[in-house]
Amino acid sequence: MSRQIDPWVREALRCPVTGATLVDGTGPNGAPELHSTDPERPLAYPVRDGIPVLLEDDARAL
Repeated sequence: MSRQIDPWVREALRCPVTGATLVDGTGPNGAPELHSTDPERPLAYPVRDGIPVLLEDDARAL
């Protein structure tokens, strides 16, 4: 079951690689993700069980 990220946590999160803001997104398989807004290196981070996994090794390029 997927849980929502608390709004105050969501606001504080940033891409650990570029420092860009993260916005809600959906992956190719329909799973929730956070998408970096960096124009030069946009990355997508998975959200597993309501917990964002902000590891560069788990990110995929957008």
